[in-house]
Amino acid sequence: MKVLRLDDSIPSRALVEAEVPVPTPASGEVLIRVHAAGVTPSELTWYPTTHTKAGGERYRAVPGHEFSGVVAALGDGVTDFSTGDAVYGFNDWFAEGATAEYCITQASSIARKPARLSHAEAASVPIGALTAWQGLFDHAKLQAGEDLLIHGGAGAVGIFVVQLARRVGARVSTTASSRNAEFLTQLGAEKVIDYKSERFEEQAREIDVVFDCVGGATLQRSWDVLKPAGRMVTIAASIEGTAGERAKAAFFIVEPNRRQLTEIAALLDSGAIKPYVDGVVPFRDASVAYFNNAGRGKGRGKVVIAIVEDEASTN
Repeated sequence: MKVLRLDDSIPSRALVEAEVPVPTPASGEVLIRVHAAGVTPSELTWYPTTHTKAGGERYRAVPGHEFSGVVAALGDGVTDFSTGDAVYGFNDWFAEGATAEYCITQASSIARKPARLSHAEAASVPIGALTAWQGLFDHAKLQAGEDLLIHGGAGAVGIFVVQLARRVGARVSTTASSRNAEFLTQLGAEKVIDYKSERFEEQAREIDVVFDCVGGATLQRSWDVLKPAGRMVTIAASIEGTAGERAKAAFFIVEPNRRQLTEIAALLDSGAIKPYVDGVVPFRDASVAYFNNAGRGKGRGKVVIAIVEDEASTN
C-alpha cells in the first residue's frame, strides 16, 4: 500500500511516498481502507511523532490520526463492525497514521460515519468534535445559562465548541479575526471579539468557562476574566511548558470514545451541528497541506487529504 511518511534524513523534513505492506489487525483492532484523513500540522512536532511509547526515537512516522473510510478487515474479538461498514474516528498517536491507503485502529476508537456527510467531511470531525465535547462536558461541566469564552473559535476545535455550547444553552463569546465574525455568528456565537484590535478582557468579564485553543499569553490573560468559581480548559498548554499548576490542571488531551463519536454522528446527521472543511488536498499534495498551509483558505475548520481520489471533489 502507499503511505506518505516523514523523511527524517533532511533538515527541513518532508512527507515522502513509500510502499509498505498492508498491516494485519490484531485482537480488538480494525483495518481501515482510508478515504480521507484530517490534517493537524502541529502534529509533526508532537512527542508521539518523534518518539516511541517506550521513549526511543521514532523515524518515518506516518501522520494524520483522524480519518473516514471503510472497514477492510477485523481482528479477533471485534463484533460491533463488519467489513464494508463506513466508519470515522481516529487512532493512537504513536501508531502509523491515516495519510495512507490503510491504517489500523482500535474498535473502540471508531463509530459509524454520519450518513449525510461525505468521507472528506467526516474526516474533518473526530479530533475537533471530540475535543470540544470532552472539554465542555467532561472537564468544564458546562451548564445551560453559563457564559463561555472561546479562544480560537474559527479553528478545527473552536467551530464545534461554539455549536455544542449553544446547543446546551450557554451564552457564547469567542475571540477571532474580524473576517470570521459573520461565520461564527452564524454558528451561534453571540459576541465575536476581534483579537487583533480589541482586548478580550474589556469585552468579557465574569465568565463561567474559558475554552482556550490558543495558549501562551492569551491563556495567561484569561484567568482574570473568570468568576471566582469559573473553570478553564486548554488544549494549547503542554504540561512541560506551562508556567503554573493551575494551567497544568486545565490542560487535557482528547481521548477516543466510540459512544461520544456515535452521539456526534447523530447530531451531524440531524443537522444540529455542522462540519467545516477548509480545503481538500489530493494525496500527492499532502506535504503542501502540512508544511505550507496550502488549502487553508479562510482559516476555518480543517484541511482534509483525499486518499481516495473521488473524495477530492466532494466539497
